[in-house]
Amino acid sequence: DGVPKENSPFINNTEHDKNNSYDGTNMALFEEEMDSHPMVSSLLNKLANYTNLTQGAHEHEEADEEEGSKKKAITSPQMGTFMGVYLPCLQNILGVILFLRLTWIVGTAGILESLVIVGLCCSCTMLTAISMSAIATNGVVPAGGSYYMISRSLGPEFGGAVGLCFYLGTTFAGSMYILGTIEILLTYIVPQAAIFRAERKEEAVDALLNNMRVYGTCCLILMAIVVFVGVKYVNKLALVFLACVILSILAIYAGVIKSIFEPPDFPVCMLGNRTLQNHGFDKCLKTEVIDNLTVTTKLWSVFCDGPDLNATCNEYFVNNNLTLVQGIPGLTSGVISENMWSEYGPLGMLVENKKLSSFGGSDPTKDIYLPYVVNDITTFFTLLVGIYFPSVTGIMAGSNRSGDLRDAQKSIPIGTILAIATTSFIYISSVVLFGACIEGVLLRDKFGDSVEGNLVIGTLSWPSPWVIVIGSFFSCCGAGLQSLTGAPRLLQAIARDGIIPFLQVFGHGKANGEPTWALLLTAGICEIGILIASLDSVAPILSMFFLMCYLFVNLACAVQTLLRTPNWRPRFRYYHWALSFLGMSLCLAIMFISSWYYAIVAMVIAGCIYKYIEYRGAEKEWGDGIRGLSLNAARYALIRLEEAPPHTKNWRPQLLVLLNLNSDQGVKHPRLLSLTTQLKAGKGLTIVGNVLQGTYLLKDAEAKKAEQNIKSAMSAERTKGFCHVVVSSNLRDGVSHLIQSAGLGGMKHNTVLMGWPETWRQSNDPESWRNFIGTAQGMGQ
Repeated sequence: DGVPKENSPFINNTEHDKNNSYDGTNMALFEEEMDSHPMVSSLLNKLANYTNLTQGAHEHEEADEEEGSKKKAITSPQMGTFMGVYLPCLQNILGVILFLRLTWIVGTAGILESLVIVGLCCSCTMLTAISMSAIATNGVVPAGGSYYMISRSLGPEFGGAVGLCFYLGTTFAGSMYILGTIEILLTYIVPQAAIFRAERKEEAVDALLNNMRVYGTCCLILMAIVVFVGVKYVNKLALVFLACVILSILAIYAGVIKSIFEPPDFPVCMLGNRTLQNHGFDKCLKTEVIDNLTVTTKLWSVFCDGPDLNATCNEYFVNNNLTLVQGIPGLTSGVISENMWSEYGPLGMLVENKKLSSFGGSDPTKDIYLPYVVNDITTFFTLLVGIYFPSVTGIMAGSNRSGDLRDAQKSIPIGTILAIATTSFIYISSVVLFGACIEGVLLRDKFGDSVEGNLVIGTLSWPSPWVIVIGSFFSCCGAGLQSLTGAPRLLQAIARDGIIPFLQVFGHGKANGEPTWALLLTAGICEIGILIASLDSVAPILSMFFLMCYLFVNLACAVQTLLRTPNWRPRFRYYHWALSFLGMSLCLAIMFISSWYYAIVAMVIAGCIYKYIEYRGAEKEWGDGIRGLSLNAARYALIRLEEAPPHTKNWRPQLLVLLNLNSDQGVKHPRLLSLTTQLKAGKGLTIVGNVLQGTYLLKDAEAKKAEQNIKSAMSAERTKGFCHVVVSSNLRDGVSHLIQSAGLGGMKHNTVLMGWPETWRQSNDPESWRNFIGTAQGMGQ
C-alpha cells in the first residue's frame, strides 16, 4: 500500500533508513499513559480531526505537502466505528431529499404510502449493507470501495460495468446536491437574486429552470476549483457540514415538540377550497374598512380588472369566501387522519382542501395561471419511489475508507448498519410527524408558496425556519463537494486497473496522484445533470445507477456464499445467501417500479461495458465468483452426462485432432483445424493433441511452447476447443495414451482426426507410416 515495511523490531537499528519515523509503532510501554487521557478531550480531538473524505484523498493531500525527499511518517490507522463509519454514513445518507422533498412526498402519497416507500427503500439498503459487510470483512477494501468489492468478487467484466454505473451515480448525485443548493438559495434565501424572472405564472417554471442552469453551472465550476486546489479545504469544513445536518434534524424534532404547546403561526389563505400563493398580497381579505370606507385589498387587484369595487372579477373569486387555515396546527390537532391517504394528480392540478366548501369553477384548468398553488409535475406512486430513493444512498461511506479504520472488520458492519437503522428511524418518524403536524395543503405545496415562500419543513422547525434553511444549504454544499471529491477517485481506481482501455488516461493526474483528468470528466458529466435543472428529474437517474451497484453487491455475496469458495471467510457472520438474494430482487424491483425505461437504459449501459471488456479481453485475473460458478456448473453437467449413455439424438462429432509440429514447435498443417471446424459445424467437443518424444523433466519448456503455438493456430483458424500436449519416450505409446486418456467423463472424443503421411513413398524413414498404421490399428481394435 505504499507504506515501507519494518525489517527490524529495534528502533535503534542503524542499518535502515534513518528518515523513517517509527512514532507510535513500537511504543507498547506507553500504552497505559495513552489510555489515561480524559474521554472528553479525546472526543473533542477526534471531532476536530473529523473527515468525510474517501480513502486516498487525504494521502494525496499529505503527499502534496511533503518537502524534498522527506518521507511520509508511518502512522497506524486510528479511526474507530463512530468517527470512521457511523458519522460519515449518517452525513451521506441524510441530505437534500429530506429537507426539500419529504414533506411534499408525505402530502402527495399520504402517510401510509409514504411509509411503504420509506420501508421499501430502507429495506433495500439494509439488506445491501448486510451483504456489503460480509464482503468488506472478507479482506481490506482499498480506494474504489464498492467497485473493488464487485470486481474482485464477480470478475473484471462485472466490476468494470458496475463500477462505471456507480461512478455515474455518484457524479449525478453531485448534480442533485448542487441543484438542491441552488434551489434553496434562489427560492428561500435570496429569491431576488434570480436572473430570469417570469412576467406571467405560466413562465415561472421555465424561468426557475434557467436560473438553476446558470447558477448551478457557476456553483459547479467553483466547487471543481476548490476540489482541484486541494481537498484539505473540503476536509476542514467536514465538521461544519456534519454539524449542519445534526442541528437541522434536532431543530425539526424540537419544533414538533413545541407544536404540542404552541404551534407556530403560519396561516394559509384559502379561496373556497383552493390554496393561494401568498406572494402578491399581505392580507387574506377581499375588502377592508379604513376610516369608515370600504376599500379593496391587494388580493382584489389580483383577481379583478382593477382596485375599484365595481371592477369585473373572476367568477370563482366572487362566489367563494376567503379562509385562513393554520398551516402548522400541531401534533395534537388530529390532522393526521386527513393526511393518511394519497392525493396524486396530473400536472397543473390545483392543491385543494376537500373539507372547505367551494362554489363554481367546475373547470379548474382555466384558473391554473391565477395565483393558486398547483402541481408542477404529474404525480404517482412509482415516481415518488424514484425521487425518494437517493435519500437512502450513501451506505458505502464506511467501506470506502476501510484502510483508515483501526479495526475495519468490526467497524464497517456495526457502523453502517447502525447508521442505516438511525436514518431509517429518522425518515419513518419524520413521515408520521409531518403528517401529524402539518396541514395537507401545505404538505403538497412543494416550494412553500402559500406561506410566503418559506421552506415547508422550516415552518415546523424551532427556533426559526432559518435554522433548517441555512443548515440544509451548507449540508447540500458539503455533499456536492464530497461527490466531486469521491467520484474522480473511483474513476481513477477503475482506470488504473486497466480493464477498460479507453479510460486509462483518467488514471493519471497531478504528481501526488490527485485525479485531475478524472475531475474534468466528472465535472462535464455533472454539468449534464445541471442542464436538466430539475431535481425531480435527476433523482430517478442516479437511483438507477445506485440500485445497479447495490444489486451486484448482493449478487456477489450470494454467489460467494452458495459456491463456498475457499477464500470466502468473512468475519461478519450475520449474513445468508437468502437475504442477499432478497436484496438483489428488491433492487431489481425498485428499478422497474421507479422508472422502467431508466432501468432498461442503465442495464443496456452496463451490458455494453460488460461486452466491451469481454471483447477486448480483460487481462486481470482475480479469482472471481462467476468463474467459480462456471466450474460448478461444468462439474454438475459432467456428472449428469456420466449417469446414462448418450442417446442417438444427442450424438455430436467429438474430435481428437492429432497435429504435427516442426522442429521449432510450430504447427505444420494449420488447415487441419479448419477442416475440424467444418466437420463438427461448430458443435460438439474438439481436443487438439500432440506428442513430444523425450522425458517431461527435459521437455517441459518445449511442451509449454508447443501448447501456446497450437492455441495460437486454433485462434487463427477459429477452432474452439482444448489443447493437450503429451510428453512420452515413444511416439506410438504417447499417441496411444493420448487417445485413451483425453477427455473427461461424458465429454470424450468419438473420432480421431490426423494428417495422412503424404511423403511416405519418397521418405527413406518409414517411421511415420508405421506410426500411422499402428495408430489406425489400435483405434480399430
